[in-house]
Amino acid sequence: MRYIPGGAGLLRPDEVNAEIERVFREYGEGRVQMPPKIYVTFEQGDFRTMPAYLPGMGIAGVKIVNVHPENPSRGLPTVMALTVILDPETGVPQAVLNATELTDMRTGAAGAVAARHLSPRQEVVLGVVGSGRQALAQVNAIREVLEIQEVRVWSRTDANARRFCRQIPDIPSSAGSVKHACDADVIVTTTPSRTPVVRSEWVNEGTHINAIGADAPGKQELDPALLLRSSVFVDDLEQALHSGEINVPIAQGIFSADRIAGTLGDIVCGRKKRTSNDEITIFDSTGLAIQDLAIASLVMAKGDGIDLPFP
Repeated sequence: MRYIPGGAGLLRPDEVNAEIERVFREYGEGRVQMPPKIYVTFEQGDFRTMPAYLPGMGIAGVKIVNVHPENPSRGLPTVMALTVILDPETGVPQAVLNATELTDMRTGAAGAVAARHLSPRQEVVLGVVGSGRQALAQVNAIREVLEIQEVRVWSRTDANARRFCRQIPDIPSSAGSVKHACDADVIVTTTPSRTPVVRSEWVNEGTHINAIGADAPGKQELDPALLLRSSVFVDDLEQALHSGEINVPIAQGIFSADRIAGTLGDIVCGRKKRTSNDEITIFDSTGLAIQDLAIASLVMAKGDGIDLPFP
């Protein structure tokens, strides 16, 4: 068995995007085993276990990942993760990976896949609501599939928004209000909010939105009225109902599962698509274990790691 302490630095964003699109195609064709993630909650956050098996790629495993929104004030990442890869034939552990940065990359790549298929145009103004690690991962992944002309950023503090702009010096960017960030062709939301941050009236017709931050019960970033104006696509129906952007509006009786337009797998497989230039599309991302296996397979093919005896 190998312990692989890093790996994100070995990967190019374009190859991660391609691998994540491939795995969503496997999902769309029904060729995966993936129970919904399981949550254990704490006062300050939670951790999740995420198992999956990809027969077509010959890989199985489980990720353990925490989300603690106040961690940055302690000098720690909000999200930290560990992935264990198993041999499907024998069950023998093959690798243990530090998946913290890999989680950022694979989530960003899912946003890029959604934006590539659902963006209203190839050249876009990108609005970013939130300025943490995942916000940057989204920009770095989306720039591989769309021509970003400008980035408009909002954060809880102006200092954080300005810092984010400095992280993308080669793209014109500005810090401003949430309303300013929502005046965009593609919007990415990456906050841990439990109350809506983006109001429906701020979003133009024809916009595509990657709703990334709501990944646990009780979280929401979007005005429910915006969902009712939009075609909502999810990564996985069961997870989205429980913990995605739609979980609170469904619990409140504002939104219903029969309004969901499809999955990202449906889009990648060509069964679903944007139907008009005026349509607002939303990708409700909860994060799937198959994404973790896909990016782990890329790292394992490139990184030597440290040999650990097992059993």
